[in-house]
Order: sequence, then structure tokens, then C-alpha cells
Amino acid sequence: MDHLILIGAGGLAREVAATVEAGDRYRMLGIVDDDRSLHGTTVAGLPVIGPIDQVLWDRTSHLVVCAGQGRVRRRIVEQLAEHDIGVSRFATIVHPSVEVPRSCFVGVGSVLLAQVALTADARIGRHVVAMPNVTVTHDDVVGDYATLCAGVSLAGGVRVGEAAYLGANASVRQHLRVGHDSTLGMGASLLADLPDGETWGGVPARRLAHSPVQLVSAMEGAS
Repeated sequence: MDHLILIGAGGLAREVAATVEAGDRYRMLGIVDDDRSLHGTTVAGLPVIGPIDQVLWDRTSHLVVCAGQGRVRRRIVEQLAEHDIGVSRFATIVHPSVEVPRSCFVGVGSVLLAQVALTADARIGRHVVAMPNVTVTHDDVVGDYATLCAGVSLAGGVRVGEAAYLGANASVRQHLRVGHDSTLGMGASLLADLPDGETWGGVPARRLAHSPVQLVSAMEGAS
């Protein structure tokens, strides 16, 4: 059984821990986090063993980056790459309830929580997080570091850009593009392409005045 260390001690780490426990592939060693106040405590029954750079001294355990925001996951992965921690070190976590059809692809480091549905010819990039009950249909492409919150639904042929954040129960019409580093608010219905770096919400979704960081923080605070 391979060893696994979780990076980041927030809510996503607890969800990943529960998903790993539902399977039989990994033995979790603990969690690393740069918040010193957490060191020596436990999260989801796992010890917080030290800061993130602790993984530099363990050259064999697999890793999962459990930051809720794709921008943060991207930054952590880039920082680890500077220390020669590359693709082979990251685990892909798929809940036992999730079926990945042969025509679909899930990139390394990604997390698919319970009841995620993939239909046909869908491609999930690296370090993507798909929360429970996400639906990804035919020919969808989800870029690296994207976050699909619980209940997100993508119609066919959708393109989700790198580090995009789609809030809970948001839906996207077929053949649309969700831009890189963009944010689609919870419950939104996207009927037109969402440009890079913009924040949209509502039904139908329109551009909002909030910055992506402000809106994501507001949504996470309400969860």
C-alpha cells in the first residue's frame, strides 16, 4: 500500500481523507500545512506533521494538494517543482462511487469526490478538484487547477480554463468557454462565454463587480 501525504489542512483535506479511507490504495501518513498553529494537532484524525517543505525530506510518499482554490494549488505545485518534485509524486484520488469511462481521462493530482459523473470523451486536467455530484458530459475539457464545486453541471463540449472556479450548482450551456482564472458564482447559469479573469453570477450569468478573490472568499465563508 502506497503512502500518502496531504498538503493543506482545510476542508478539502478532510474530504480527501474520507475519500481515501473509502478505498484501499493509500495509507495516509499525515498532513502538512504552513500554519504553525496547526502543527502537532490532528485534522480528520491525521497528524499535522509540519510545514509544506516537510515533504522535501520524504522522497517516496505520494502527495495530494488540498488547497480549495486552484490558484493556490498551482502555486504550491510550482514551488514543489523548483525542488524536483514532479508529476510522478502526485496521487490522483477518485472516490469508489465514480466511474471513469475508457474514453475519459483524469489528470494526475486531481480529486473526484463522491458521485461525480463523467459520460464520454471528457478530459480532466491536472490538479482539478470536482466536488460531490458534479456532472461532466461528452467532450468537455476541464483545465488544470480548475475547481468544480458541488453540483456543477457542464453540458457537452464545454471548455473550462486553467484555475477557473465554478461555484456550487452552477451550470454551463453546451459549447461555451469558461476562461482561465475566472469565477462563476454559485447557482449561476452561464449562457455566453466567460472571459479570462472575470467574475460572473446570476441567472443568466453576467459580469459582477466583485473580484474573483472576493467572490470565492465569500462563497467559501458561507460553506
